[in-house]
Amino acid sequence: MSAWSKTTFGEVSTGFLSGGTPDTSQADFWTGDIPWITSKWLGDKLELTSGEKFISIDAVKKSATKIVPKNSIIFATRVGVGKVGINRIDLAINQDLAGVLIDNEKYDIKFIAYQLGISPIQQYVAMNKRGATIKGITRDCLEQIRLNIPPLTEQKKIAHILSTVQRAIEAQERIILTTTELKKSLMHKLFTEGLRNEPQKQTAIGLVPENWEVVELEAKADSFQYGTSVKCGYDVDGKPVLRIPNVVGGHVDTSDLKFGRPKKNELGKLTLERGDLLFVRTNGVKENAGRCSKFNGELTDCYFASYLIRVRLDPSILNPDFLNEYSRTKAGTSFLSGKAIRTADGKFNINSGTLKTMLVPVPAIEDQEEIAQTLELLDEKTRNALAKKSSLQVLFRTLLHELMTAEIRVHELIFST
Repeated sequence: MSAWSKTTFGEVSTGFLSGGTPDTSQADFWTGDIPWITSKWLGDKLELTSGEKFISIDAVKKSATKIVPKNSIIFATRVGVGKVGINRIDLAINQDLAGVLIDNEKYDIKFIAYQLGISPIQQYVAMNKRGATIKGITRDCLEQIRLNIPPLTEQKKIAHILSTVQRAIEAQERIILTTTELKKSLMHKLFTEGLRNEPQKQTAIGLVPENWEVVELEAKADSFQYGTSVKCGYDVDGKPVLRIPNVVGGHVDTSDLKFGRPKKNELGKLTLERGDLLFVRTNGVKENAGRCSKFNGELTDCYFASYLIRVRLDPSILNPDFLNEYSRTKAGTSFLSGKAIRTADGKFNINSGTLKTMLVPVPAIEDQEEIAQTLELLDEKTRNALAKKSSLQVLFRTLLHELMTAEIRVHELIFST
């Protein structure tokens, strides 16, 4: 790091601009073409190419907001303190942000922005927040942030490497978004038109293919079982107990497990088999009552808590994957959430009686299996993209630390920036 110079954010900058919010009661202030942002506009993407809202030139003249010229640093000094962005367009900012002008001939702005995101700087910012209600940092604190600056060519190479990883992360995010939207459309089509655009009929759950049954779940399920009421904790001598937080997005998430020892007379009732469905009985959000996940044998020996209902099916009659997917359609979720009853503690409850009356479509078992497999392919693509994104995020954090502390040197690398 001998070739690196120590400086401060204040010394690197050529000016600081504060922000403000135009009067929201003045409708004409909010009908212009000047992009304006708040701190919530700063997020995973480093570069800002659009506005959150748009204001008029009159709004700029008659309020505290300032237009920050493009290719500046936007730094959150109040709400969302420490968030960083680079505006690639001229834009106005609110009072929670500061615009920091940088001499782009001397410094690579991406390098500066990335360095502002490293842990020591973010910790410094967090420790210096002040305020009775909204905590923020002062202009002096912002100016005193310490930076380590290598020669400009090395700045550019470091920024290039980090940008490459960040673009790869964004590519995975686009795959996740596209695949998620595709699945929503495909689910609607498959559960209303079937696999072959068959003639439809109107039912209590909406349009379905003419040759499909629509029946109450009780008619096709083998059993409904409440979970254990045992108190769960981190007693590793007990066995894992699946709870509401483990029932997410159609699958069982075992990243946050607690353990318990159910009563002996409950043990036989609380076992889980591959293909069992777990429905959430209660939740603070009405739409989440009845949320469903399929148990795929994620744990070899576990139980489930009292706020869950286990539904066991005969897969030759009703395919568990098919029902799991249907439970996440608009018709499936709205039926159970619509039956949920609000309790004194503000939660929304369903019970096994309600779950038994859930109306479900039942095509031929071969069609159930094909529909489930088709949707599973999209789920697998999403899971793969999520895993790649997670790995890339770990790589980014590692590189950010090692490049900014000169543990890895890039000054001898040759590539186009």
